[in-house]
Amino acid sequence: MACIAKRCNRWVIDFYDNQGKRRWKTLPKGATKAKAKAKEAMRDIEDQLARSIYLPDKKIPIFSEVAKDWLEYKKPNLRESTWSVYEGHTRNHFHDINDLKINRITTAKIEKFIVYRQNQGMNISTIKEILVTLGQIIAYTVRHKYIDYNPVRDAERPKGQGNTKKQKTRILTPDEINALIDVESNLEYKTLFQLAIFRGARQGKILGLKWLDVDYENNQIHIQRTFNNDAWYDTKTDASDRKIDLGPAMMTALKKWKLACPKSKLNLVFPNKAENPINHNNLVTGISILL
Repeated sequence: MACIAKRCNRWVIDFYDNQGKRRWKTLPKGATKAKAKAKEAMRDIEDQLARSIYLPDKKIPIFSEVAKDWLEYKKPNLRESTWSVYEGHTRNHFHDINDLKINRITTAKIEKFIVYRQNQGMNISTIKEILVTLGQIIAYTVRHKYIDYNPVRDAERPKGQGNTKKQKTRILTPDEINALIDVESNLEYKTLFQLAIFRGARQGKILGLKWLDVDYENNQIHIQRTFNNDAWYDTKTDASDRKIDLGPAMMTALKKWKLACPKSKLNLVFPNKAENPINHNNLVTGISILL
C-alpha cells in the first residue's frame, strides 16, 4: 500500500515494489496543487503495482533501446533479407519516438506519427509496413513487462488516398511471350526466360540453380535453394524443395546453353560476368526495356 507524506516542502510517495523493495518517489518542489498531483501519481504507481509492471523511472528504457534489443532477439529466427527490412525501419523511421520512455508512447502519439508521415507524402503501403515493425517492437515490450498494453493496436490505420494508385501487373499474351523469346539474342537470357515462363519457377529459385540440379536422365530440375537480395537461402518448406519436370524442348535449350555457359566457381546455370548469380534488378530493367 502506497502512502504520501510531505518532507522538506516536497511531497514523497512511499511504497514497496513488486519485489518487496521499499521505494520513494519525490515530486518536483513547489508545483501548483502539489498534493493533488501526489495523489494522482500515487494512484498511478498503485495501478502499475497491481498489474506487475512497475519500474522505477530510471529503469524504464527508451524506445531506441528496446528496438535494438528486439532486433537482436529476432535476428537468429529471420532470413537476412527480412531482418534487413526491420533494421532499416528502426534506423530510418522512428527518430521522433526514439528518445521517448517506452511507457510514454500512447495511441495518440502513434496516430500523430502516422499523420505526420502522410503529410510528408509517404506512400500508404510504406507506412503500413513501418507500423507492422512498430507493433512488433511494442509487443516485445509488453512481453517483457515494461508496459501491459500495445498502443499500436488501437491506432487508426492510414487509408488509401486518391493519389496512391496501384500499379497493375502486365501479363503478356502468348504472342508477346513468343516475341520476347524470339527477339532475345543472348542465349543465357533466352534460356532463362523460357525456364521462367514455361516452368513457372520463381525468380530467386531460377537464379539459384546450379548445373548439379539438372537431372538429364529424368528431364527434371531440382529446386533446393533460392538467391534473393545478394544472399543464398535454403527453401522454406519441404514443398518448396521439389523437382520440376521439363519438356524435351526445354531440356534441349538447357543442353545448348550448357555448352556455351561460362564456367563459374559456384557452377551456376545463370552466372553473371563476375561468376555470381545474375542481379535480378538488372534483369527486371532489361525486360522492361524489351517490352
